[in-house]
Formats: sequence, structure tokens, C-alpha cells
Amino acid sequence: MSTTHANPVLHASPPNSQHAVSDHDQQVSAADIAIGVVIGRVSEFFDFFVFGIACVLVFPSVFFPFASGLQGTFYSFAIFALAFIGRPLGSLFFKLIHQHYGRGSKLTIALFLLGTTTAGIAFVPGYASLGREAIILLILFRFGQGFAIGGSWDGLPSLLALYAPANRRGWFAMIPQLGAPIGFIVAAALFVYLQMSLSTREFLAWGWRYPFFVAFAINIVALFARLRLVITPEFSALLKSRALEPSPIGELLRRQGRNVALGAFAPLASYALFHLVTIFALSWALLFTRQSTNTFLIVQIIGAVVAIPCMILSGVIADRIGRRSTLAIFAVAIAIYSGWMPVLLSGSTIGGYVFIILGFALLGFSHAQSAGAVNSGFRSYFRYSGALITSDLSWLIGAAFAPLVALALAYYIGVGYVGIYLLTGALCTLGALWVSRADSRETQRA
Repeated sequence: MSTTHANPVLHASPPNSQHAVSDHDQQVSAADIAIGVVIGRVSEFFDFFVFGIACVLVFPSVFFPFASGLQGTFYSFAIFALAFIGRPLGSLFFKLIHQHYGRGSKLTIALFLLGTTTAGIAFVPGYASLGREAIILLILFRFGQGFAIGGSWDGLPSLLALYAPANRRGWFAMIPQLGAPIGFIVAAALFVYLQMSLSTREFLAWGWRYPFFVAFAINIVALFARLRLVITPEFSALLKSRALEPSPIGELLRRQGRNVALGAFAPLASYALFHLVTIFALSWALLFTRQSTNTFLIVQIIGAVVAIPCMILSGVIADRIGRRSTLAIFAVAIAIYSGWMPVLLSGSTIGGYVFIILGFALLGFSHAQSAGAVNSGFRSYFRYSGALITSDLSWLIGAAFAPLVALALAYYIGVGYVGIYLLTGALCTLGALWVSRADSRETQRA
């Protein structure tokens, strides 16, 4: 078979692989892996932001009409957090599916469940029609979304990182993270379109349900795109040859629990900022300012567009100075940014817009390197499960309750305390990176 191609390719049996793979296995291009990863992440984040935006614009009126707008938003944010609680539980459950029935079956069931729960939200009657049961159904579907996302981990991001050239690891680490701003842009643009096309009554009666139908359709596309990759013999061989298979969670925690903790805390600065410039900022604008919701969403879309080149630039910087150093530098920048939060949020409308766009720019730089910055410390046997568990825990700790905590702090104590909340995330990131670097030096000496 010829090995001459215009683009770089990944071979089923890398030169340094300890696992032999038969010669007839086909070659797999890095572009194929990257496309599969980005499609999966865009689908995941689109679902994520559709629900998050609906927590602000829809759910307080549709499911909590008996409460004030502020209290209804608190309730919605509490339900929002349930997906992050369900995520690690889903990871454990689908690990069993993977072991008994294979990666393809696991991914099919997980994405089918994700699509079903997402579309199910679109069919839930409002409180006016069903009463308390409507809230219970919303809770169950939201938990189901997180449970399903826990099973959607396919190992492709880790495979992409493993096959990255030594001098391009920052660039390849950035690629999967592009799903976040792209997913937000699509979700926010869809809500803007619906609100501009419909009256408020029509939007709250039925228009808000369409983004959840779209999410179901996107999940179907993502399912086939990812299955096309992960169930092929060549990809199965690649994943096995790079030890990208589940390992016992108990053994992982006993033998590499320190790495799990460091991996969970390293991304906290970007994960906290992630919600503060998206969902929390939208709730603050709707509840406490006179700004047009659509105008504010458009400003957020502009911010997400700005985040994309910042992510790309972050990959270039990380390849020059290292991923840990890049993440640390922008954690310091986020810490500085947190001190200006009261001025930007409590000041003029222009100040609020600056807060959003600057926050998205910092988010692009930091979030691009937040995943797996310290995961290289996992032994190959624990690589797959280690990356999965650290991701679940970091989202749970840094993101699940961020909109709820930020809104409560801003309303009951003051906007300045939201800045302190963000500052703690930045300090956690810097602390985890410092310990990780010290561990790496100690290992090298040994």
C-alpha cells in the first residue's frame, strides 16, 4: 500500500508502539480524528448552551411562573447543575457497556440517550398545563443529558494528543476546544433568530422548543460522524495500541489519585470564566439592566467569534513556551480581569460589552489549553480513564454551580464577590500547575 499523501497521516502501528498491529490495517489521517473530535464537541456544547440559555430566557416563565424572575432563575440554574452531577455517574455506567459490548455500542446508546433527553425537553408541557410534574420531567431529562454525556467519551481527543508531534502538542490540544465557541455561536444565534421572528407570547408558548429539536438533529449527525471513525478496525487498532481502553477506577484513584486531583483543579480558571461570560452574564443583563436580550446575545456571539482566533493563537504560544506555562500565564490574566468585574458589570452598557468581549478573549486563550494540561502524568494504562474522570470532576467542581453561585453572590452580597469567586478559580489553576510542575521535576530527578 502506498504511504504517500498530501496530508500527514497516522499509522495504525506507530514506530514506537509496544502493540503489534497487522500490516493490512489502513492508515488514518489526523484530519479525520480532528473532524470527529470537533463534531462531537460542537454537538455537546450546543446541547449545553441551548439548555443554559433557556434557563435564563425560558424556564423561569414556563416552569416557575409562581416565583419571581430572580427566584425562577435560581431554580433553573439548580436544575442546570444536575447534568454535571449525572456526568460522572454516566461515565461509570457506560464503562461497563464499553467493557461488555464495545466502544461502538456504548457511543450509540449514549448519544441516542442524549438526543432523546434533549428532544424530550422540547415536549415537556409548561407548569400551567402539568403543574409540579412538569418540573419533575425537566429535572429527569436534564439529569439524563449529563448521564448520557458521561458515556459519549470516545478517546479521540486523547488519541489526537498522543499522535501530535512533540513541537505541535499545544496546537493539537487546542483543536477539540474549538467546539465550545462554535457551539455557543450556533445556539445563541438560533435563540436570537427565534426571538426576532416571534412575539414574546409565541416564543414562550412554543418557539423555545425548536432549539431542542435542532439539538436532536445535530446529535444524530454527530453519532454517525463519530461511529464512522471509532468502529472501524483501523481506529480500534490505534486506540488499543495507545492503551486508550478503560481501566479500573478504584485502581486509578489508588495509584494515581494525585494526578486526578491536579487534573481536576488545573482548568478551574477557564471553566469558571466559561460560565460567567455566557450564562451568568446573560442572566445579569436580563434581570438587572435595561439592555435588549437580543442585543446582549449578539454581543456574546461577537465575543465567541473573538475567542476562536485567540484559541488558535494559544496553540501557537503553547508550542513555543509549553502548555502549562500558557495556562498559567492566562490564569494570571484571568485573576487580573476578576478585579475589574465590579467596574465592568456595574458601570455603563459599553463597560458591560467590554466585560463580555474581553472575557471571551481570555477564555479563548485559557480554555484552549485547559483540557489535559497535566494529563501527561498518567501512566499509559490509566490514560483513557484518567482523562475521562478528570474531565468529569473539573466540570463538576468548576462549572456545575458557577451560574447559580455567581448570581447569588452578585444579588445578595455584591458584584465584587463574583470577581473573588473567579479569582479563587484562577488561584486553584495556578496551584495545581505549580504542584504538577514540581512533581514532573521530581520524577525527572528520580
